[in-house]
Amino acid sequence: MEKSFLSVVKRRDIHEAVLMIENDEGNFSRSYTHGGRTIDSPLVAASVTKLFTTTCILQMMAEGKISLSDRIEKYLDSTLVDGLHNFKGRDYSRQLTINHLLFQTSGLPDEFEEKSQSQTLQSYLAADHSLSFRQRVEQVKESPARFAPNGKKAFYANINFDLLGRIIETIQQEGIADVFEKRIFRPLDMQNTYLPSHPHHIVPQIYYKNQILNRPLLISSLGASGGAISTARDLMCFSKAFWQGRLFDRRLFNELAQYKRLQISKGPIAYGGGYMRIAAGGLLTMFMGRGELVGHSGSTGSFAFYHTHSKMHFVGDLNQFANPALPIRLLLKLAVAASKRQQ
Repeated sequence: MEKSFLSVVKRRDIHEAVLMIENDEGNFSRSYTHGGRTIDSPLVAASVTKLFTTTCILQMMAEGKISLSDRIEKYLDSTLVDGLHNFKGRDYSRQLTINHLLFQTSGLPDEFEEKSQSQTLQSYLAADHSLSFRQRVEQVKESPARFAPNGKKAFYANINFDLLGRIIETIQQEGIADVFEKRIFRPLDMQNTYLPSHPHHIVPQIYYKNQILNRPLLISSLGASGGAISTARDLMCFSKAFWQGRLFDRRLFNELAQYKRLQISKGPIAYGGGYMRIAAGGLLTMFMGRGELVGHSGSTGSFAFYHTHSKMHFVGDLNQFANPALPIRLLLKLAVAASKRQQ
């Protein structure tokens, strides 16, 4: 596993990196660092934040506050919902449910997958700017949906979790940062994890190739879909609690284990209810891996995954926005190494 980490960080585009590995029992623990990072260094969790949002949805389901079958129009203003989902001349906006959002089966477009993706990326690289929830919704309305929300296809789009975040806020009558703090960070004593909402909150720099990006305004506006700041140590604490079912009713969680392959640009990733799944024993590992990897990665190089065969948790960050596939490659190498260790 150390060799797997070193083979990745020797790349010229990896300037900082951290990897923390532990098993369920806690009697096996290793950490590897590069470029001055430690397991307590702040990192941009990016889409790993979606696991926090999934946790809140599961908790609220157990409390009877929400159901997967609920239509989103129940919780959102009509000015937001109307015109959100248009496919082949038909408006499906009022048919969208919590299930569609959580499983990425809404068919809603994503800012990085549309024709305007180059302009979106260039705007992120050019300067720091915030992006309100309503602005994100209006961007989506400018592009046609990918398919009708019939639950047969999956297409990864950040807007799904932006909408879930707003729904959580509506039900709880407080901001998503406070919801995460009360329901997850404080109970797990994740003292260095937060959604930036105060001037003293640190927002780490990220790399795009060799360019250093300081984007506190942008990251602070990403909320439930990708705005959390954390550390490898805190993510390990969360990963164990999440996959051991200590944060929600395990029976409800089992309903989320229904997977569909994402778009081609997402490689070997399939999506369940609020998390990713990657088969560890396929062609990409020359069939040398075992089990599967479940969790989430982020566009900045962050990751938090559980390997079901070895019962090991892999969390960390490669801090490279230009190549979000790198964490997946590392994770597959780690799965192979962990599988061999089990033999």
